[in-house]
Amino acid sequence: MPIGIMINVLSVMLGGVVGTIAGHKLSLDFKEKLNMIFGACAMTMGISTITQMENMPAVIFSVVVGTAIGLAIHFGDKVALLCSQMEKIVSKFITRKESDISEEEFKATLITIIVLFCASGTGIYGSIVEGMTGDHTILISKSILDFFTAIIFACLLGAVVSAIAVPQVIIFMILYLLAGFIYPLTTPAMIGDFEACGGVLLLATGFRMIKVKMFPTADMIPAMILVMPISWIWTTFL
Repeated sequence: MPIGIMINVLSVMLGGVVGTIAGHKLSLDFKEKLNMIFGACAMTMGISTITQMENMPAVIFSVVVGTAIGLAIHFGDKVALLCSQMEKIVSKFITRKESDISEEEFKATLITIIVLFCASGTGIYGSIVEGMTGDHTILISKSILDFFTAIIFACLLGAVVSAIAVPQVIIFMILYLLAGFIYPLTTPAMIGDFEACGGVLLLATGFRMIKVKMFPTADMIPAMILVMPISWIWTTFL
């Protein structure tokens, strides 16, 4: 049973609800400063997983080529469109709250947290590990950060944050079910490079959260698909 996935999904849903209800009680300055702390936490998680890297050239090549592919096919724009549609669906049931941020910043922030919740190396790897071994500790650890992060983002964006749990559970459950086929084909080096690639995405996401640099994190997602086969090729032939 995917206990870790369920806990992670519930943490996002509940955090979104709490933030939507209690958001008006927190000042904009408090929310922005606490969001910077969560950005630092995301960067810390990213740096921690980058240290698992086994083949730096393979990871760097995957990130560069994967991002180039994402930019070429406008993957980030497709994610933005999905975010917009998601927000429209949610707004049919819940009236969008008065926001302290612009429409453009709203969409940019929504993309950031979708990548953070649904496409981080920790979440993807945790789902695969749970599907293969039943170990849910990785996802439970992720859930702690996700819960509080969802609260703060829901203070800014409203109930749409809770809706992110829908694509999150779909992605994680697919990985959970496919784990029996994926995991046996991997090597420790491939897993390490995969985690490192996810760490790069988390690091870029952290920079977006603290508004230092708006990395194209959504366009970087294809790198997560490339890194394992490239790692295997690098280890086997080079």
